[in-house]
Amino acid sequence: MGLLERVSTLMRANLNDMIDRAEDPDKMIKQVILDMENQYLQVKTQVAVSIADQHMLEKKLKENEDTGNDWMRKRGARSLPDFVAAGAKLPRTGRRSESASGNVERRLAETGAEIGRSKVKA
Repeated sequence: MGLLERVSTLMRANLNDMIDRAEDPDKMIKQVILDMENQYLQVKTQVAVSIADQHMLEKKLKENEDTGNDWMRKRGARSLPDFVAAGAKLPRTGRRSESASGNVERRLAETGAEIGRSKVKA
């Protein structure tokens, strides 16, 4: 048993030594920064897609408002208060999405600055 324990201890020591030599802190930091940059680019792309979707929805909203105005002209002013009450809800939704997209853009800029600081430190 003594021989097997010694061989086992020697193999574990050699394995641990190989792992210690493989872990270079500079390389690990550079890899973490590269991973952060890749994630940052993915987030920027997703934010750009979201902003494009927001613009498309705003365009559809405008088109629907125009269509509604056309129908209002055709139908007359009898049901105008109903449409005004329903339309009053729309701008709030738009402001909420603008606020959310502003927050996302601000946090994205902060993340970019943080990655820049990490590069300088590395």
